Amino acid sequence: MRRISDLPGVDNVALSTFVPWRDGGKFGPGLEFAGEGHVRVPGEEAPRARFRTVSPRYFASLGIPIIAGRDFTDADREASEPVVIVSQSLAQRTFPNQDAVNHHLTWTDPVMKFIDVKTVPRRIIGIAADVDDENVVAGPALTVYHPYQQEQLWAGNLLVRAHTNPYTLVQPIIHTIHDMSADQPVEHPATLEDVRAELLAPDRLNTLVFGGFAAVALAIAVVGVAGVLAFSVSGRTREFGIRLAVGSQPRHLVMGVITEGVVMAVAGVIAGGACGFALTRLAGSYFQDVQMPGVVPVAGSAIVLLIAAIIASVLPAIRAARVDVMQALRSE
Repeated sequence: MRRISDLPGVDNVALSTFVPWRDGGKFGPGLEFAGEGHVRVPGEEAPRARFRTVSPRYFASLGIPIIAGRDFTDADREASEPVVIVSQSLAQRTFPNQDAVNHHLTWTDPVMKFIDVKTVPRRIIGIAADVDDENVVAGPALTVYHPYQQEQLWAGNLLVRAHTNPYTLVQPIIHTIHDMSADQPVEHPATLEDVRAELLAPDRLNTLVFGGFAAVALAIAVVGVAGVLAFSVSGRTREFGIRLAVGSQPRHLVMGVITEGVVMAVAGVIAGGACGFALTRLAGSYFQDVQMPGVVPVAGSAIVLLIAAIIASVLPAIRAARVDVMQALRSE
């Protein structure tokens, strides 16, 4: 780490057992812990937190602010006092209305004895801002960070913050590592932006595919409304001719045809919304994680359909307003 930090363009170097997003779910749903002085009410489940082992300058390397207390230092070694840094959500939940710094936290999960982690009280020396490093869609994160010199390091992930193109540093970093250990494998060099893009690729593909289907459905709806209105206008040619002959204004005919299109669209939106709600409730009884869409997407979809109906009604409406009176009356 010291040698890599001396490379041109490198700002910070840190070590971690966990790569944000890429290692999501690697350690399961979290491990049980207990906060000093926190008494659980009957029926309350033991809180769980994510276990992270990091080196000094980890938070600076990822741009995570330390809200209170301090960062780890090289003095936080195996022979020194056991210490941890916790996330802001964990501090607020475990120590409400008080400062979590200098309080103690203890791992109580039975798994700890199998992964050789001591269940001794650990003093909280710092509070870091929440970072949901498992989910791209961020949420509250209960996380406990350990100094890497006080815990067994199962695997090492080197985190390098640079002010130049990060990929130009890959080969110098690999050479530096191989100079010290020729057999040490160095795998998966990537920026966090690329890691995030890789995880989002399936969702983006789904968005593109469903967006394409939605565009086709919208086009069919527009063509359908336009076709029905065009057929209606052609069948009411004599009516429009008579109305124009007795003094009706063309703009009134245009508004009438457009209104018909909007009424059709409103009826379709209401029917579609009702059927969609019923199908969602039905699917929710068979599948998990089926959620009702929020108000914003539903209202946005309705507005898009109404605008599409208005646009689809314009051409038939203009055609109705341009009906030749004599030709319309002669055609009957």
